[in-house]
Amino acid sequence: MDVALKIWRFDPETGERALKHYNVEAPEWACLLDVLDIVKDQVDGTLGFRKSCRMMICGSCGMRMDGRAILACKERMKPIVERGHVPVISAMGNMPVLKDLVVDMTPFWTKIRRMKPWLDTGYEEIPEREFRHTQEEMNPIHKESLCIMCGCCVSECNSMESDPEFFGPAALAKGFRFVGDPRERAQVERLESYNDEHGIWDCTRCYFCNERCPKGVDPRDAIAKLGAESIKEGIDRDLGAKHAKWFVHSAKTTGWLRETELVPKTQGVVSAIKQTKFAISLAKHGKVPPPVPPHVADRVQEARGLHELVHSQGRAGAAGIVQGEKALSRIEHPSDGDGA
Repeated sequence: MDVALKIWRFDPETGERALKHYNVEAPEWACLLDVLDIVKDQVDGTLGFRKSCRMMICGSCGMRMDGRAILACKERMKPIVERGHVPVISAMGNMPVLKDLVVDMTPFWTKIRRMKPWLDTGYEEIPEREFRHTQEEMNPIHKESLCIMCGCCVSECNSMESDPEFFGPAALAKGFRFVGDPRERAQVERLESYNDEHGIWDCTRCYFCNERCPKGVDPRDAIAKLGAESIKEGIDRDLGAKHAKWFVHSAKTTGWLRETELVPKTQGVVSAIKQTKFAISLAKHGKVPPPVPPHVADRVQEARGLHELVHSQGRAGAAGIVQGEKALSRIEHPSDGDGA
């Protein structure tokens, strides 16, 4: 099949970028990585890109196709060719470009190291016997353990684009992989560290990291688990944590988010007074409901019952989110014997 590509080239010596068009012949089973190999071998040997396993395991071939982060070895070209589309290939975002499709992963690995990606078991001496854990105990970190460090989630992170110091989805997902491990003995210390001003609560919840992750790690869910665990452990000094706590309380009591109480409950009375002029402007346009009496949703008992059920089951913190993940998995992938 005849395959057409547009590739953003970058010359590190001159700093110039250019969009170049390539046409090559490739077998019908070819993926994007195969096509890039053909371009490099037969058309332009100066093209720079990374590759290794070719089996969606190593994460080396991360790049962008039409503005979305992908693994080149995962993208089959036949459907693209059949619809007559010419994709634009470029380097991943939020990382410095070294050459063509090759980015500098140094900031990425620096943030991974910031998470202390190793277990702190608290053992002074290595035990002689083997310690075993059940599948249920390991379930909370099942998805996080699938991460191949490709950087696709970091490439698409809106928070990192606005704040390069943000730890980022890959690092925080790696952080929960250890916080949620039953062998770890320094969970609280880790959570304290991850509650940095550029940490857990700096996430904007755009969910692009979940959309782009090629392995189903769902980094945003891992960040939510870290936030839930932080609140469970009483680490709630951050404004984001206070927001989350008020959201839960408000939904439990009335079934709605009570916006009029949000600022004084999370930022304090002084901050609320400073925003009085803005609040009055909203009220004039009917954007602020009267605070008294509070508007209670129909069948609010269902929201309260759900809250009580989760707590009665001992599923505070990340455990509640893990339970939700299992339920969603059954809906998305029902087995033959499942009544879902």
